[in-house]
Amino acid sequence: MQLSTGETVPYSGRDDDRHMQGVAIMMSQEATKALIDWTPINERIIKARFYSKYIKLTLVHADEQTKEAFYAKLQEVAEQLHRHDMLITTGDMNAKVGKLFDGFKRVMGRHRMGSVNKNGEMLKEFCEFNEMVITGTIFPRKEIHEVSPDGKTKNQIDYTLVNRKFTTLVIDTRVMRSADVASDHFLVRSTIRLNFKRAPVRGKIRKTFDTQKLQDNYKCRRFSM
Repeated sequence: MQLSTGETVPYSGRDDDRHMQGVAIMMSQEATKALIDWTPINERIIKARFYSKYIKLTLVHADEQTKEAFYAKLQEVAEQLHRHDMLITTGDMNAKVGKLFDGFKRVMGRHRMGSVNKNGEMLKEFCEFNEMVITGTIFPRKEIHEVSPDGKTKNQIDYTLVNRKFTTLVIDTRVMRSADVASDHFLVRSTIRLNFKRAPVRGKIRKTFDTQKLQDNYKCRRFSM
């Protein structure tokens, strides 16, 4: 989908044409030029790969619904990625990672938050297995804990994950608490130090000419003029 403001939005939805669920990635014009390819996995997961000056970036955006099935599919996608790519996983994990990090010191930073739930445990296990870090826990911050107008407690359940070896490229991950999106979610913004570069054109087909026509003297003379 091409927006009138210049952004491009690849999206992934259901196979039964029902207009519900679905995930998408909004790309700037610079990111669109750097796009190598993208794959709609299902209505909960989408994958895109980008070209940059030094490394290639694979972005996986996900929206958790059914715990076991979701993480099984997410793991399947992770195992198919290019091993040298920088991997960023974003989205709604419905996870509370908690303040304790026993056994997960390589997954979480010092700035942990809240209580932990089942999704949080599964998220930490996924990160540990795939050598990823929950970026929102490695920067100084206040605990994300708020009460919505309906009286329900709001906690951060959306995250940005990155492979451990590329953690230094993450400048900041911040929860935009002032943005009211009328849900139990907060907007999450991550700033990554990455220099996009136009992706090289692959599989360019060389144009062929019908040289047999040059056997005709008239056409040969016309071509030479």
